[in-house]
Amino acid sequence: MSFKSLLAARLALAALALPMIGPVAAHATEQKQSQTSPLVSTEWLEANLAAPKLRIVEVSVEPGVYERGHVPGAQNVLWHTDLVETVSRDIAGPEKFAALIRRLGIDRDTTVILYGDNNNWFAAWGAWVFAQYGLVDNVKLLDGGRKKWEAEKRQLDTRSPDVAASTFPVTPVSNGQRARLADVLAVARKERNETILDIRSPDEFSGKLIAPAGVQELAIRAGHIPGSVNVPWAKAVNPDGTLKSVAELKKLYADVGIDGSKPIITSCRIGERSSHSWFVLSRVLGYPVRNYDGSWTEYGNAVGVPVVNLAGTVWSGK
Repeated sequence: MSFKSLLAARLALAALALPMIGPVAAHATEQKQSQTSPLVSTEWLEANLAAPKLRIVEVSVEPGVYERGHVPGAQNVLWHTDLVETVSRDIAGPEKFAALIRRLGIDRDTTVILYGDNNNWFAAWGAWVFAQYGLVDNVKLLDGGRKKWEAEKRQLDTRSPDVAASTFPVTPVSNGQRARLADVLAVARKERNETILDIRSPDEFSGKLIAPAGVQELAIRAGHIPGSVNVPWAKAVNPDGTLKSVAELKKLYADVGIDGSKPIITSCRIGERSSHSWFVLSRVLGYPVRNYDGSWTEYGNAVGVPVVNLAGTVWSGK
């Protein structure tokens, strides 16, 4: 049986059997959990590949990984072109975002599963961009991402699916999930009682490294924003790529004084790693969080801002 025939058969079964997004009866408990959780398991997704109100979207870091094989039915989104304005440094504007979402066949009532490589690093960034346009509770991450799906030897496909375009409207950007340079400066200058969580590596945070080896986006100053605390983003992830338990996550952040009692701003280098921590803190733990996508490449290049540089590294022009 071809994939297209199999997909049609499973779609018919799902439509007859279940009212929501159609898992088999054995997965009824997990189906109920998926409606409220920001995460879905690989088992749940495999059981729901043919659900009519489901869209699967891959947002990976490495170019070409989607083409080599992806979750059946998944569509590909390129983070560096589809989700941003390619001239100005900004997320995709209302017209561009609406065009993308229509192409993906997503409506307000569609359940969207995002996943990707590198422990869902850019998939979480995709979720943050989606949130700017009101797609929040119906957007979920595949817990474990590509890493877990492949490790479990689940089916991969190399074909791009055909989906019917949606009529998603052009929607104004909501900045409730986003912090700007002025917001961060107000915290650094102790004009606001908020916490800045820097999720870069300890060497970046201390100023020993201006940026990880091999990256192109640089700042001309090293260090971190005054008053910020450091929890590298990947500490929230288990070896298999899944997120740690809620109890473990709460302790991880509580150890640096973050418990959800006051607003948090996540920051990294260009705003992508920090969006992973934004997802964990806001969607999984329910804390009040904004992501600073300008991050260190904006802050470390800004004139006259206060900087803490524990290592004393000085930019040499190379």
